[in-house]
Amino acid sequence: MTTTLAESKPAALLAARLGRIKPSPTIAVTDKARRLKAAGRDIIGLGAGEPDFDTPQNIKDAAKRAIDKGETKYTAVDGTPALKQAIIAKFKRENALDYAPEQIIVGAGGKQVLFNALLATINPGDEVVVPAPYWVSYPDIVNLCEGVPVAVTGPENNGFKIRPQDLEAAITKRTKWLILNSPSNPSGAAYTAKEIKALADVLMRHPHVWVLTDDIYEHLVYGDFKFATICNVEPRLYPRTLTLNGVSKTYCMTGWRIGYAGGPKELIAGMAALQSQSTTNASSISQAAAVEALSGPQDFIPRHNKSFQERRDLVVAGLNRCAGLRCSVPEGAFYVYPCCAGVIGKTTPQGKVLKTDGDFVDYLLDAEGVAVVQGEAFGLSPYFRISYATSNQALTEACKRIERASAALK
Repeated sequence: MTTTLAESKPAALLAARLGRIKPSPTIAVTDKARRLKAAGRDIIGLGAGEPDFDTPQNIKDAAKRAIDKGETKYTAVDGTPALKQAIIAKFKRENALDYAPEQIIVGAGGKQVLFNALLATINPGDEVVVPAPYWVSYPDIVNLCEGVPVAVTGPENNGFKIRPQDLEAAITKRTKWLILNSPSNPSGAAYTAKEIKALADVLMRHPHVWVLTDDIYEHLVYGDFKFATICNVEPRLYPRTLTLNGVSKTYCMTGWRIGYAGGPKELIAGMAALQSQSTTNASSISQAAAVEALSGPQDFIPRHNKSFQERRDLVVAGLNRCAGLRCSVPEGAFYVYPCCAGVIGKTTPQGKVLKTDGDFVDYLLDAEGVAVVQGEAFGLSPYFRISYATSNQALTEACKRIERASAALK
């Protein structure tokens, strides 16, 4: 008897490589919060890494002008000349890095640029050092490329940052990349220039290791902290560094999907060849808007940062009032990564014993309607991530609910 596609088992249809990855936990939490809200639940969603500020008007106006001028066609795979020039100027102005147009690539979000870089360079069994806690997509993309993610823990007592000796111990002859994300998602930890130099000194002893520095939260730093990127700190690493950035976070353009990177032209050419067979170019309209984002007024950034810092301080103080929780003060991004070790082993009013940070996260959502993400997703437990990129009112209420839920545990 002939079996139709509709009758076949999914396992027979889907490729084995899908078994190496899992759906994004952050997206899963956000989607669940949306479904519960739609069903009438009073939910405070603190799972999404997305600024609540609107895209600045001058950027939206630039997109409208592009539409009116008919800039709605295919562009060059690796980005329009205008956007490439804006990116080159940004790297020079803000990071003292010099790139030529053939050293720049634009993708449909920073995630695509990262995916292109790893898929274009990783051979089966190649290792990628990923400091933990890490952005959830790093290890899964490495796995999908048939590489081996090597998690290196940045402990809480070191500000969730890895030390030079930790990096040294993780490097083997199979190591292809180090991914360095500062400021970090999920912890908000940011490396000083001195700390980056110490890691760079290790890398100088291992010339086969490349560096992918994810600077997407570059402008979201607080107080007196000064952002630094590794090529600026150690110029000798320039020939084997991919400097990744994008407009999503700083410019409140998550839905516009524009990421970019600068690096060696051979690497960029390989990434562009790969992209030519996937998305081709990023949206022409979004690229026009990104030119304005990078080249236009930047005065809103300090105003946004002032709000983010106030929210950070509000959330840190609120969480540190909760029984069984503790929360350190991060240097950047818009996340906190509190420890929930003090509630593990306790029992909920419904009689369930909390064995993991995932159990605690489920309890917060069920009992108080607060959606956060479990630390297990980021490679370091028992912690959870809160995004404070939302209103002070929502954050204040969320902290009250978390405090109430923590106090109810026995």
